[in-house]
Amino acid sequence: MPNVTLSFDEKLLRDARQYAKKHRTSLNALIRKMLAGVVRNKSQGWLDECFSMMDAASVSSKGKKWRREDLYDA
Repeated sequence: MPNVTLSFDEKLLRDARQYAKKHRTSLNALIRKMLAGVVRNKSQGWLDECFSMMDAASVSSKGKKWRREDLYDA
């Protein structure tokens, strides 16, 4: 695996190391996971597409109000 050199300010680095330790992982694994989540995350594009489709549908609820309980009656 290729190596990359990154620079962080001291407080950020200290906080990141504490976070990684608290979550029982290495700083390297934490950064790798976060970077992969940003670069490979396709779910956000899917969500944006869904909202665009809902906006384009041009439908109306005709004033119908929904309650949380109504969702469980279906």
